Amino acid sequence: MLNRLNVARASLSVVAAAMLCAPAYAWEPSKAVEMVLPSGSGSGTDQMARLMSSIVVKHSLAKKPYIVTPKGGAGGAEGFIDLKTSPGNPHKILISASHMYMLPLTADVPFSWKDMTPVANLVMDEFVLWVNAASPYKTAAELLAAAKAQPGQIRAGGAGSKREDNLLFAAVEQAAGVKFNYIPYKGGGDVATQLVGNHIDVSVNNPVEAVSQWRAGQLRPLCVFDDKPMAQTEKVTTTESWSSIPTCKSQGLNVTYLMQRSVFLPTGVKPDQVAYYVDQMQKIVATPEWKEFSNRNAFKDAFLTGPALQKFLQTDADMHYDLLKKAGFLAAGK
Repeated sequence: MLNRLNVARASLSVVAAAMLCAPAYAWEPSKAVEMVLPSGSGSGTDQMARLMSSIVVKHSLAKKPYIVTPKGGAGGAEGFIDLKTSPGNPHKILISASHMYMLPLTADVPFSWKDMTPVANLVMDEFVLWVNAASPYKTAAELLAAAKAQPGQIRAGGAGSKREDNLLFAAVEQAAGVKFNYIPYKGGGDVATQLVGNHIDVSVNNPVEAVSQWRAGQLRPLCVFDDKPMAQTEKVTTTESWSSIPTCKSQGLNVTYLMQRSVFLPTGVKPDQVAYYVDQMQKIVATPEWKEFSNRNAFKDAFLTGPALQKFLQTDADMHYDLLKKAGFLAAGK
């Protein structure tokens, strides 16, 4: 035990030393950096951005603060348009999820994910199939059997219409030959509240959006939409950890889906400005606070920058286009 503590202290010392010995940058912000969020307050993106802002201050990673600005109007279009109309502005970054691909394909929005400059993908966010803890459904197979027997009667709640949750339920319907009654809400927090109150029967919330209710014994996870169980083994409830949740594939539901959590700058910024934020993001994800947050909310490590990030984004965009097309969510002419 003592050796492990010494190793942990040494690791933290290395992180601290690296932060104190930060290199001189070719470019640094001359004023506060605005972190634009294409989502509302209290969302998973909002929680992540506020943690990042606090880490920058706590560890003196930047001379200027990061100010979080939620702009979730019009399904997030407000935030994306803000970045698009700020070309060359290095004091504005955006924290995005996968709906950056979906919004321009499902609505008349003058925006494309290529109207931004990629900086880094921080993590991948898992999706879990949730029911109320008092629900009669103990497995995904039981839930799907009920949905098949009662077409359109099982109430499925999700964050928004034609967003990640809606798309995932559409994929489940196609894979399992069932039909849900999908009900959109403003965000994942609202969805968890509705599920706890039995106003809906099932959700596909991210771990960060439902962990409190799971820990309190109000919700039950049925399966995770990934190829393998989540890595986190620390107990969330008295008996279960994130790694205890089986994959949906193992329960006969052949659907996988993860959501990227990425950082972007406007177009027209300079290479040294991009390099500055790449370095900032690398330092943020190396902190103990980020690692604790990531572990607690079951994020999947997937830090990417440069050409690897560009390749990933294009592949992810193509996958979302195919899913949207199969679901019938594409707007006319898309």
